[in-house]
Amino acid sequence: MSKVGFENSVPILSVVNLTASVDYYVNVLGFKMDWQYGGTASVSRDKSGLMLCEGAQGSPGTWVWIGVTDAERLFDEYVARGTKIFMKPTNFSWAYEFRIEDPDGHVLRFGSDPKPDKPFQDKP
Repeated sequence: MSKVGFENSVPILSVVNLTASVDYYVNVLGFKMDWQYGGTASVSRDKSGLMLCEGAQGSPGTWVWIGVTDAERLFDEYVARGTKIFMKPTNFSWAYEFRIEDPDGHVLRFGSDPKPDKPFQDKP
């Protein structure tokens, strides 16, 4: 018997105002709108997707990890766009990551390979 393969996972984030949240993810974070039906929308950037659900599924303040190829460059892009920074880039043993907070209080953790020339922080 063959194993069941996993295809992907897509976090569902509860939002207060779907229109405002889609606008933020598209125009500030650089995601694209995939589809919208009723009070739910799907946004993605490259291989990473999120669902935004107005006033329903999900919980406020969810944390999501998103792996990227270059966290430092993405951080610079987001600072230039006025993104609310939750944590500046930090070198951990698992990743070089930074964190932002979206308008609904969700924390997105963006990380790439750790920087071998920088000391590691021992606490997330």
